Amino acid sequence: MTDTTRREVLGWLAGLGAAAGMGLLAPGRAAALTSVTALRGVTLVDATGTRSNATIVLADNKILAVGSCDLPLPRGSTVLDLAGKFVIPGLWDMHVHGAYSERITLPLCLVNGVTGIREMWGFPPLYELRERIARGEVFGPELVVGSSIIDGPHSTLPGAVIVSTPDEGRQAVRDAKTQGADFVKVYSYLDRATLTAIADECTRQDITFAGHCSNHVALGDASDLGQRTFEHMYGLPLATSTRETELRQAIRDLPLDPANSFAWFKQVLEFERQAAASHSRSKTVQLAKRLRRNGSALSPTMVAMRVYSSPADRFANDPRMKYMPAFYRDFWRDGLKNWAPVTPQEIRQQAEFFKRRMEQVAEMHSHGVEVLLGTDAGNPYVFSGFSVHDELELLVEAGLSPRAALKAGTRGAALTAGAKANLVVLDGNPLADIRNTQRIHAVLTRGRVLGPAERTKMLADVEKAAQEPFPTVQRACC
Repeated sequence: MTDTTRREVLGWLAGLGAAAGMGLLAPGRAAALTSVTALRGVTLVDATGTRSNATIVLADNKILAVGSCDLPLPRGSTVLDLAGKFVIPGLWDMHVHGAYSERITLPLCLVNGVTGIREMWGFPPLYELRERIARGEVFGPELVVGSSIIDGPHSTLPGAVIVSTPDEGRQAVRDAKTQGADFVKVYSYLDRATLTAIADECTRQDITFAGHCSNHVALGDASDLGQRTFEHMYGLPLATSTRETELRQAIRDLPLDPANSFAWFKQVLEFERQAAASHSRSKTVQLAKRLRRNGSALSPTMVAMRVYSSPADRFANDPRMKYMPAFYRDFWRDGLKNWAPVTPQEIRQQAEFFKRRMEQVAEMHSHGVEVLLGTDAGNPYVFSGFSVHDELELLVEAGLSPRAALKAGTRGAALTAGAKANLVVLDGNPLADIRNTQRIHAVLTRGRVLGPAERTKMLADVEKAAQEPFPTVQRACC
């Protein structure tokens, strides 16, 4: 964080038309006065550092200036005295399902300080929603939308785009680009030849790809192909195991019943659990070098993986269920039937597996691999907006520092002049306790200040909307 000089402030104000309010411009140039808001006395916390007793000046949905309490302000500025408060950049959830729910997902994100989301299963209405938000027609977080999920034969996902050959994979990429996807989403059943073709076509079409680590392609190899992010910690235990060669052969030999392809997927996860018990630090170092070189990141979605690793009823009575449409209770309960451990031995094994995967993510981070906060919201007991704070806690529990967790949750955004004015004002220091990100005093985004009263009303409106008949939704997925 750097100070803003008086000369720079006046220059930016003049550029916005706000200098007119200070009497700095000739009368003929004073017509377009831009509203200016100043946050006084705050402590700024971002990925670059901490600054106490600061002033941050906002105008035209941008950070205009950052400095000390004596920064010049135009007459008529709105000054918010926030002594003792902490300000962080707006949070991002990099793995969301359900952005189509304008009255539930979008407001739940905003009231929780989540000002940007990455929707991981796209279709045309979502691309339209992205543009409506950008134009200001819908009040919501910034929306980045993936393609429809592209998967190989025997996919477990109804509605996924199934590709059986490299040519079909290339066509799916071209279709995604034409439809307006921001990136291509790949999944678990793609074979090596098809994934290679998808990667090559993404380069040709100037679009990135992200998603699951294919069960047929090692994580490091997929990174070499250009995969930008890897979700849910899938593939990481195998890629860092001393038994990787043996277990990958077991996957190749594993019979797949087309009538029950999920059984094959779950057995692969069992091989991953076994792999986690034979972890190699030297392989971790080598894998981290590849991911750093390729610019690949991990989005571990620990909050979702914790649910899938726990008994099915562990989170069923979460009080945040009141913000979800009524059918979600059955939808989520039924969705866990094939996943949740049942016997005491299974419960112990899955708890240990989850712990080991968390540790591996922290270890990769310690070797310089980028970690991005994602929740998999829309899946069982993973709540839009709220679960971002759960994920921050789990990242710290795994071994990241609170500042590193905040960097993962804000995409490394810095509170500097020129940045978007997406801010969260907190009542407590998140570096002292990451749970203080839940103590939200206000959210500033798209030129609006969502204080306690506004946020309370938004939550009440969501709770009301959740009781109304809900349209058919796209199937959630991990």
